[in-house]
Amino acid sequence: MFLKMLGRTIGLGILSGTAATAYSFYDNDFNIDSVGIVRFSRAATTGLHVMYHYKTTLYAPSVNKSLPNYQDIRSKSHRKAAELLLDLCRTNKGVYIKIGQHIGALENLFPKEYTDTLKVLHSQAPITPLRDIYKIIKEDLKQDVDNIFSEIDPKPLGAASLAQVHKAKLRSTGKNVAIKVQHSYVRGDAKIDIATIETLVNIGSYIFPDFKFQWLVKQTKQNIPKELDFTIEAQNTETIRSMFKHLKWLKIPKIYDEYSSSRILTLEFFEGGQINDLDYINRNKLKVDEISDKLGSLYSEMIFKNGFVHSDPHPGNLLVNKDKNGQLNLILLDHGLYATLSDSFRRTYAKLWMSILDNNHNGMKKYCTKLGVAEMYGLLVCMVAGRTWDSVQDGIATKKLTDAEVIKQLKKCEIK
Repeated sequence: MFLKMLGRTIGLGILSGTAATAYSFYDNDFNIDSVGIVRFSRAATTGLHVMYHYKTTLYAPSVNKSLPNYQDIRSKSHRKAAELLLDLCRTNKGVYIKIGQHIGALENLFPKEYTDTLKVLHSQAPITPLRDIYKIIKEDLKQDVDNIFSEIDPKPLGAASLAQVHKAKLRSTGKNVAIKVQHSYVRGDAKIDIATIETLVNIGSYIFPDFKFQWLVKQTKQNIPKELDFTIEAQNTETIRSMFKHLKWLKIPKIYDEYSSSRILTLEFFEGGQINDLDYINRNKLKVDEISDKLGSLYSEMIFKNGFVHSDPHPGNLLVNKDKNGQLNLILLDHGLYATLSDSFRRTYAKLWMSILDNNHNGMKKYCTKLGVAEMYGLLVCMVAGRTWDSVQDGIATKKLTDAEVIKQLKKCEIK
């Protein structure tokens, strides 16, 4: 069976890779790393390696859950597979890093060995050379870079899976701005990469019935096209700026439309430190409780009132600072991906939270069932509340965080 699947995979690789090679090679300036068949071959090789690894370790006939060292076998097996996936993400970059980052953040769904291994991708995304940044700006804005910007800091403020950001100064006004520029190779590779990943996930699900991660591919297929079109991010930015104009402490950078495109965003620049940077917070005498209260207020209004929710709130997209009047501000960045919540969902979710806070177990079960989770409602409650089941049963409104819960939350936030 395994050899049969291997043959199918190789055949599919030759067919899809050949069809994509000419397009991807041209679309990515003849970069061999962006050739479809090269990227597919890497992914297929890694995918088959992972499957074979599991077949001969965790799913070997001699291994069963009754073995005294089963947990050790399981942990080592997951760790090795995660390391193989990390190597692939670093090599193929783009969509692969995006998915790797996503897995690294899903601590409630993936084995610890995967999340611990892949979370390094949040801080180790690849950097596009400055010459390629200049080329994209000239191609999209139809002007020489020097005509638009009097200076661009060659060192990125930050680099992510799909783009990187540089500080610059507008020649026309002298104002500091941030330029978000898409990595040159991402758009040409994305469709091929998603199709490749979907194929490998389907094969993995066929060989290992417990391997059910098609939802992750489906989510990626829906979201990546939106994240690659920066005009959507510009629209979301203006929507959220208008929606929250009453919050004077919330700063959302305005977009300079005349210097933006589907691959470039030129934005208002804000100084600040990441929301988890305790050194910055203490140095600037910012109050942690006030930061927490404002962040809670912001997301509560997004979820329960507006139903339009920023879907990538990692520390790199949430900055804090203190203005000249001494007011603490939150700065919300990266508006490429938003979730729109229905009125029905918002009402049910609000009632679930009230049941959790009131320690009403019948209510918890009722509203979890309405959200499609009946049998495992306790797990959903723990995920929503971020507390253990013992704490939920005792009442999270009155029970303080346990030491274990504090440590888990600090790790999740990656406090510096």
